[in-house]
Amino acid sequence: MSKGLEKFKVSNSFTFTVNDSLEEVCNAPEGSAGIFIVYGVAADEKELIMVGSTGTVQNDGTLKSKNGGLYDKIVNGHQFAKTGRKYSWPAQMKLENIESLEVVWYETFNADVKAIPTAVEGEVLQNFLDQSGKLPRWNVAF
Repeated sequence: MSKGLEKFKVSNSFTFTVNDSLEEVCNAPEGSAGIFIVYGVAADEKELIMVGSTGTVQNDGTLKSKNGGLYDKIVNGHQFAKTGRKYSWPAQMKLENIESLEVVWYETFNADVKAIPTAVEGEVLQNFLDQSGKLPRWNVAF
């Protein structure tokens, strides 16, 4: 994983299965900006399958964040042509026989640290691309 992520002190993770409510298990803060990294877990193997981010830094150095921040982006973000990951992730997990998802999130822009979320997302994706020659399978493009 990206060596630079340890500098982000506001971080946590949660596990999601098809039987869980994403709204209930997601512990990412509302109104925050940062990145989230999704690992698919199946048969004791863990694979990075997606990286996402939320929050835009304006030219005056302030943050423009959607109301729900990381929490809303994880739970309600659109993926797989369906509305809301709370619906699309369980369906995709069943298709791919993924037992659970481990979601690790990092708040990258706050009073203590000012890292542009999309830049951090790009760094993690670049590291993955350098190692594997492709993007994680749930990332369509970057």
